[in-house]
Amino acid sequence: MSEKPFKIFVVEDNEWYNKLLVHTLSLNPDYEVKSFFNGKDLLNCLNESPDIITLDFRLPDMTGLEVFKKIRTEDEDVQVILISEQEDINTVVTLLKLGVVDYITKSDDIRDRLLNTVKNIRNGIGLKKEISTLRREVQKKYSFNNTILGESPAIKRVYELIDKALGTNITVVLSGETGTGKELVAKAIHYNSRRKDKSFVAVNVAAIPPDLIESELFGHEKGSFTGASFRRIGQFEEADGGTLFLDEIGEMELNLQSKLLRALQEKEIVRIGSNKPLKTDCRIIVASNKNLREEVKKGNFREDLYYRLLGLPIELPPLRERGNDILILASHFVEQFCRENNIPLKKLSEQSQNKLMSFPFPGNVRELKSVIELAVTLSGESVIEPVDLVLDQGEPLSVVAHEDLTLRGYELKIIKATLKKYNNDIRMAAEKLDIGVSTIYRILKDEKE
Repeated sequence: MSEKPFKIFVVEDNEWYNKLLVHTLSLNPDYEVKSFFNGKDLLNCLNESPDIITLDFRLPDMTGLEVFKKIRTEDEDVQVILISEQEDINTVVTLLKLGVVDYITKSDDIRDRLLNTVKNIRNGIGLKKEISTLRREVQKKYSFNNTILGESPAIKRVYELIDKALGTNITVVLSGETGTGKELVAKAIHYNSRRKDKSFVAVNVAAIPPDLIESELFGHEKGSFTGASFRRIGQFEEADGGTLFLDEIGEMELNLQSKLLRALQEKEIVRIGSNKPLKTDCRIIVASNKNLREEVKKGNFREDLYYRLLGLPIELPPLRERGNDILILASHFVEQFCRENNIPLKKLSEQSQNKLMSFPFPGNVRELKSVIELAVTLSGESVIEPVDLVLDQGEPLSVVAHEDLTLRGYELKIIKATLKKYNNDIRMAAEKLDIGVSTIYRILKDEKE
């Protein structure tokens, strides 16, 4: 299919100038140029969806300002270049505020000026279309049918709650074990909501050192602290108009929780090193594998922040409670991995399916995906056999008790061994050891000092 022609409408009542503009633009074979001598004829043809309109300020039937306002009511996307015989500062200011792209006077360099402006506009339109296409691809990727797979009653309940979340900006609280797909659900909510054309910004609170999380969320001004060599835009600003996903919110330290509470209540943030508040408008989705209510009772989570976040709760079921969803997901991951790696499609043998169904999958969907990708790689034939499924049986850590170590030494040894076992996944290690992520950071930091 050929690319849609780039349409330019020239509106100019002076016949000589009309021909000059049309001739100048028509030198580029990619441009489809059409001319008009009054505002009425132009407005009658707006249904042809031009990309650019060059508009003479003084027309026989109406002013350029009147025409421009009517254009805007019909088509918000068309780009308008105003052309006039003389410079009028008040007119320039008024029209630029209303959205005119450029203001060109009828002078000797009008040809070059016009061609450069059109070229810049076309490049900008191309970029916008590219971004729009990418957004549509992302939205398609995160449609419910492509992301949250399964037919079990537990996952169907999740579908129902997600559907309820789409119509409003209510805060969503996602809970569930590690690996159940909380970020996937957050993206599905965002890309199917009214905010889908704006940014989705994910912040893993547990993965950011405590002394950096404030700058990550709220940004900082140049020189606000040692190492702040430039202004940084925080994630609240990045997510303006879109969705901010705060993963592992339960790991946030208490002193920062108060600043987060203020940002949510006032809908404004203050960069580190600044005293100027900045308004923000972003939907909040939070996730935790901890019971936040229990964390409030333990004194680890502010009660007022807990109630401020108390929106629509969605609990994601562990994979072991989803029955045949295990096989639905496994088949999906096999097909996906084969396609992405140009491998002939493989399938799971009946014995392999039975082995998968009998395993508890403590790492949930994330673990299943890793197991399947390894199985596809190890299998030599078109069928994946049980021997290809490498399942972690959860053997206890081996700690050599007769070593002459301090208690802190044993703690460090256990933490390092756990991190090694789970590929340096700090969240997973913290969950398995039943300690906070900040505790792991602190012990590792103490070793270096």
